[in-house]
Amino acid sequence: MTEPGTAPGDQYGVPLMGRTAVDLAGLVSRSAGGDETAFADLYDATSARVYGLAVRITRSPEIAAEVVQEVYLMAWEQSARFAPSRGSVMGWLCTMAHRRAVDRVRQVASERTRDQTYQDQRPTTAADQTWEEVEQSMAAQEVRNGLGTLSPLQREAVALAYYGGCTHQEVARALDIPLGTAKARIRDGLNSLRSALGGRR
Repeated sequence: MTEPGTAPGDQYGVPLMGRTAVDLAGLVSRSAGGDETAFADLYDATSARVYGLAVRITRSPEIAAEVVQEVYLMAWEQSARFAPSRGSVMGWLCTMAHRRAVDRVRQVASERTRDQTYQDQRPTTAADQTWEEVEQSMAAQEVRNGLGTLSPLQREAVALAYYGGCTHQEVARALDIPLGTAKARIRDGLNSLRSALGGRR
């Protein structure tokens, strides 16, 4: 049972700023003619309900806010196609919001799955293997001493990567060098380090 002054499908618990279903349909009609003021009024009267629905589906205020933006962009673009005989304005907006919110939830889930799959399948790089061998076979003091055998450029890159915890990209940015150069310095430095430490065993 709907409340007086509301349209079917409007039971989302947020007031419509005193607007009736007829008022909202009129705002959509005027928006279809390019009336931006009418569209702003439509947004003010309905966006709280659209946002509430999006939050309940996405469980994320940030994603819900993006969904609301997308819904009202679609509403502006499709306002000329809205037909009051086929349903209420709130029903129309909430249908779009529901679809977009579900799409975003699926998208986020897919991205997380893809990222996890990438991490699970990512092969260990030669540099990582070299470093693991160094750590497993030599004491920390020996490793620090071994860094002294590297060239200054190699030592700087290796120290950033393996003592500073920087990624290859971060090393490149920190040293203001191309990514390929950073990777090469780290790789060559670790190979030299392994050779130097191996010679002391």
